[in-house]
Amino acid sequence: MDQIAPRALRLTAGPDVTGEYEEKRSRFVAVLRRCDDDEAARALIAELRATYPTARHHCSAYLVDADGAGRIERSNDDGEPSGTAGTPMLDVLRGSRLTGLCAVVVRWFGGTKLGTGGLARAYAAAVTDAVDEAWRAGRVVEVVQTPAWVAEVDHAVAGGLESALRAAGAQVRDVDYGRRVRLSVAGEFEVLGPILAARTSGGVEWESVGVATTENAATRRDMES
Repeated sequence: MDQIAPRALRLTAGPDVTGEYEEKRSRFVAVLRRCDDDEAARALIAELRATYPTARHHCSAYLVDADGAGRIERSNDDGEPSGTAGTPMLDVLRGSRLTGLCAVVVRWFGGTKLGTGGLARAYAAAVTDAVDEAWRAGRVVEVVQTPAWVAEVDHAVAGGLESALRAAGAQVRDVDYGRRVRLSVAGEFEVLGPILAARTSGGVEWESVGVATTENAATRRDMES
C-alpha cells in the first residue's frame, strides 16, 4: 500500500504571520493564516475588513484542500484593477508550495497611483515577505498522512513486536495492556505486515483504521526535495 497522500507543507496553527511592503507612501500589509476550509478563509477576510475599516482595499487569495472537491483556489482584487492584486498573491501562494492557507493584503493608499505593473509587484511582494517570515519564524510544518493499523497480540510477543516495529521506523501510537495487548501503529503495510507475521507465526493480521496525521518541523530544503 502506498502512502495515503503526498506530504504537504502548511503553516502551524497559531498567530497570524505578517509581511509588509511600501511604495510611494502606499502601504501593503499581508496577513497569512492557516485555513482548513473555504469558510475559514472567508472568515479571515471578513475579520480584516472589520479590523481595518479605513484601508482602501482588502485583497485576498487562498488555497484549501476540500474533501471530495480537490483543491479550491480563490482570489479577489477588491476594487483594484482586474488581475493586479488577487492573481499575483495567488501566484505567490502556489509558488510557496504551502497549502491550506489564506493571504489577505490590506492596502492604505498613499496618494500616488502605482500603475498595473506596480500594483502587481507590490501585492506579490507583501505576500512574499509574509511567506519568508513564516519560514524564518519556524511556522512551516510538513504534514504527512500515513496508513494506521491496530492489532491484538499475546503479552508474550508484545514487547518484541513493539521493539521490532520501532526499529523499522513505524510510529507506535499507543499500546494498551489488557487481557491481550492492543497496538496502534502507523506505517506502510509492506513494512508492518511481515513483522507482525514473523512475531505471531502468521496468527494475527493488522486491521486498517484509516490514516494517522503527523506534523513535523520543515525547512526550505523540503521544498526542493
